[in-house]
Amino acid sequence: MTQTSENVTWLTQEAYNKLKEELAYLTGPARTEIAAKIAAAREEGDLRENGGYHAAKEEQGKQELRVRQLTQLLENAKVGEAPAADGAVAPGMVVTIAFDGDEDDTLTFLLASREYASSEIETYSPQSPLGSGVMGHKVGEDAEYELPNGKKASVKILKAEPYNG
Repeated sequence: MTQTSENVTWLTQEAYNKLKEELAYLTGPARTEIAAKIAAAREEGDLRENGGYHAAKEEQGKQELRVRQLTQLLENAKVGEAPAADGAVAPGMVVTIAFDGDEDDTLTFLLASREYASSEIETYSPQSPLGSGVMGHKVGEDAEYELPNGKKASVKILKAEPYNG
């Protein structure tokens, strides 16, 4: 999981290894594949009207952007342990909150960077209004965060457990 301070991103060893593998793939086999696609499309003729060429160049741009993102993330990464199961909300925790203290109106989410976003659990960044509002609070405590309209909302922390996904 990650915890971002000014320029440092904290990662578990597992998360660091996963991101390193993705970077190795993108800078090795994936670059070779996209170069071959571009070369094949270039051989088809007029580049101004060559959809395959333009699609391959766009794919290459997206891939290189991801390489830069991963490189920067890993350069600033500190490898550490997963958060402790002490009931305090921290990055890498699955948090369940109740809106306005109503235990029937709850939300469960993973507090982590977007690198961990998946379809199995909603993910909120520690820098998001809700994420920063609940950060550091313990189970049973109330926390406040700012809504997009500038008003404050209150939530109660019901659960905070380390993510095991």
